[in-house]
Amino acid sequence: MVKKLLSLFSGCGGMDLGFDGGFKVNADLVNFSINPQWVTGKQNNQVILTKNDFELIFANDIVKAARNAWVSYFTKREISPTIFHLGSIVDLVKNSEVGKFNFPSNIDIVTGGFPCQDFSVAGKRKGFNSHKSHRGEKIDEIDSVENRGQLYQWMKKVIEITSPKVFIAENVKGLVSLSNTKSIIQSDFELIGEYGYIVLAKVVFAPDYGIPQMRERIFFIGLNKQYLRPEALMALQQSIVAPDFDPFPPKTHTKIESQGSLFGSLLSLQPYTKVGVVLESLHEPEQELQDLAQMKYSKAKYCGKHQGQIEINLDGLAPTIRSEHHGNIEYRRLSLEHGGRYIHELNQGLRERRLTVRECARIQTFPDDYEFVRESKDDFQLGASSSYKLIGNAVPPFLAYHFAKRLESIWGSLFLNDFSTAVSNQNTVFPTLQTRY
Repeated sequence: MVKKLLSLFSGCGGMDLGFDGGFKVNADLVNFSINPQWVTGKQNNQVILTKNDFELIFANDIVKAARNAWVSYFTKREISPTIFHLGSIVDLVKNSEVGKFNFPSNIDIVTGGFPCQDFSVAGKRKGFNSHKSHRGEKIDEIDSVENRGQLYQWMKKVIEITSPKVFIAENVKGLVSLSNTKSIIQSDFELIGEYGYIVLAKVVFAPDYGIPQMRERIFFIGLNKQYLRPEALMALQQSIVAPDFDPFPPKTHTKIESQGSLFGSLLSLQPYTKVGVVLESLHEPEQELQDLAQMKYSKAKYCGKHQGQIEINLDGLAPTIRSEHHGNIEYRRLSLEHGGRYIHELNQGLRERRLTVRECARIQTFPDDYEFVRESKDDFQLGASSSYKLIGNAVPPFLAYHFAKRLESIWGSLFLNDFSTAVSNQNTVFPTLQTRY
């Protein structure tokens, strides 16, 4: 059964693409011993993933470059550009409250990566008291519920309006270490609606799911109590959730070297995907003839021991692809003078340079048919600087694909089909169950 998805803070659509499915990834990202059914075909070193049972019917972001990228790509996937709404979520909710805008009805799942700048360890860590408004402008009233650090509250309002069975909210790991921010957000989400949500929170390490970068993000998954089966409701409120009801996807990859090869083989886990594997087959920017995203890279000069001034390890994991656009983009290759290790490449005359837009996209698991740099003269131009930011802000599509597949596989175990029966069970069978904190 197709499940309707409403996407907030959509960016260029990393989460959206993962839930839609049907895109190409490097074959090493898929653990065939665990998930052979995920693949419908193979082309060279890439595989084509199956489509998922989620229908994207609403997307939103305030950044015009996000709209440009999203519409240009998802239109090619036969998804109507009219479902993308450019603007602030605050304005959309306010217009909804006075009858000037309507969110879609019968929503099954809401997803969104609410802004992370105020929670990141790389930022000023203003948290809920951001110095920026919901439109990104500087403000004096930092305690305003409309500041950037409070935008999860507006995601909460959309969830209240649409009452989905599930929601998924994503943010940086730094949120966990910022005072009691995590518990406040989790508690606020749990109180949504008349019956409330069970909200599980977990920090996810992307390499455990085949993504070749040291990305860590916290995910909040909310499950609407009014739709849950009684057995699922009880299992989800235990201190340790039974595997059959856990909405978080199981790991498919591991650092075999540290665990021991026997441990990895017993669990059918695959070694972490290496960066060099996903960058294979790409031409050097000067040799590329068609893909503008591979031709473009930051020309910012090397500036010593600062963020972004390192060379990626082709035989290991990449650093987290961040929302940067100039001097903080990591190097694909450093010169000998700056400590470069790829001497055989330098001896071939290959120059010191930072990662291209396409290389960042591949590390983030975006398919090559996503046109990240557009030099068209229409309203949908997209430059390299904007694309670097969009790619770094995105949820890796293949990581989102894991979440989509997990929810698909346990949907019937979690939810009753009949709403009235679910409410009846909620009120009579388990009247004393409390939300787990």
